[in-house]
Amino acid sequence: MNYTEVFEHYEREMKLFLSYMKDREYAKDTQQAYLHDIKHFLNSLEGKPITEVTDIDVMYYLTQVRESGAGARYRNRCQSAIRLFYKVMIRFKLASINPAMDIEKAKVEKNRQPTYLQKPILDACLNGIEGRYRIRDVTIIALMAYAGLRVSEIVKLNLSDFDMENSSIAVLGKGNKWRYIPLPAELNKLLHMYLEERMVPRSTKDNAFFVSQFRRRISKRMVQTIAEKTFEAMTEQFPQLSGQSLSAHKLRHSFATELLRNGADLRAVQELLGHEDISTTQIYTHVLDETKERAMNKIRPAIPLLFSTKP
Repeated sequence: MNYTEVFEHYEREMKLFLSYMKDREYAKDTQQAYLHDIKHFLNSLEGKPITEVTDIDVMYYLTQVRESGAGARYRNRCQSAIRLFYKVMIRFKLASINPAMDIEKAKVEKNRQPTYLQKPILDACLNGIEGRYRIRDVTIIALMAYAGLRVSEIVKLNLSDFDMENSSIAVLGKGNKWRYIPLPAELNKLLHMYLEERMVPRSTKDNAFFVSQFRRRISKRMVQTIAEKTFEAMTEQFPQLSGQSLSAHKLRHSFATELLRNGADLRAVQELLGHEDISTTQIYTHVLDETKERAMNKIRPAIPLLFSTKP
């Protein structure tokens, strides 16, 4: 079956699944990702009714996903999509069992250390940004590097989310959850400077904080392009970065790392990053090893000479 045939064959189920996610206010990125995963899964059934699918069918499919070269995280996302799909089908009585419920998730490497950029390099990269929209681009990079915003959060930021008087921003993160980030004076001043030259959107209803040269809300692709150009300029200045996998998300990693280097509490870092589970934040605790080593090097124990040889 091609994907047009898949949609026609399972049209009712797919529409219901998408309607449920919209009604429960799943993030748009999650909706698109899960819908993509379910299309592939249903295509693998070759027209088989969803009520006849067993845990073996799901397990075979997930094994195929891994054998196609996908990593454990993507495989687990597919499983989560199938599990949610059947939860919806059961809720509306289109199925009676959830064949993905009892399948174990693939093991994901938990101790993988995120790559990050040292603060001197981050500072230098801001100074290297040039072009007609320099202040806008510097502001975008600064919010990711020094406030931990995701690309999607940059895009969704509205004028009303910036409280200049109290030097803070309200950020709409994953799962449509809000978090409030106090801004350093320098960032507050930078955002104010950007607003003085911000282009007015074509639509009077658009409250977008960041506006593109086409006078529309800036797109995710444009934010990623700004980051890519910044990294290109940085690599020329810092050859040691050549060959590294650099992306906009590395700026967020760098923010978390710098917080911990400066003694921030792990819970505070969790709140600032908008992590629902603190285990997600704990991937950054590799930094604490350096902090502990520096602290221990300052200890000067007055240990008696217990092992000295008596005359």
